[in-house]
Amino acid sequence: MTFIKPFGFANLSALLVCLAATPALAQTGPQPRLPTATLTLGMHRIVAELAVTAQHQATGMMFRTQMGVSEGMLFVNDDAGVRCFWMRNTLIPLSIAFIDAQGRILNIAEMQPKSDATHCSDGPARYALEMNAGWFAQRQIKPGTRVTGGPLPS
Repeated sequence: MTFIKPFGFANLSALLVCLAATPALAQTGPQPRLPTATLTLGMHRIVAELAVTAQHQATGMMFRTQMGVSEGMLFVNDDAGVRCFWMRNTLIPLSIAFIDAQGRILNIAEMQPKSDATHCSDGPARYALEMNAGWFAQRQIKPGTRVTGGPLPS
């Protein structure tokens, strides 16, 4: 999973063209598991790896072949902004929830493996939570749902 830091949409196209012409990070296999935190969405508990550093966010779920049913990856940013993700070198389909600074889901996107299609937040997001494809829909979790635990506001 590649993460793009927030900035104007006008620059997004130019960045994507440049990134498409450059190889992905030198990463050739999955990164080691990251520190985790327990998150709660209603009655559901998730053990989420925390991608906090730029390197961990750039690598994300790349090259992994599986993720547990109640496991995910939470991308944590210092500030809120429009966040965009793609699935280059990501081998499993994922759902992503973009979450604002107050811990509310802004929007959810379904992402296909090995794709450069971008999926962006509908507004300023401070967090993004990746889960197995369909996880949010199967549990009827929708925009507006509050996420708590770990680094999210309580």
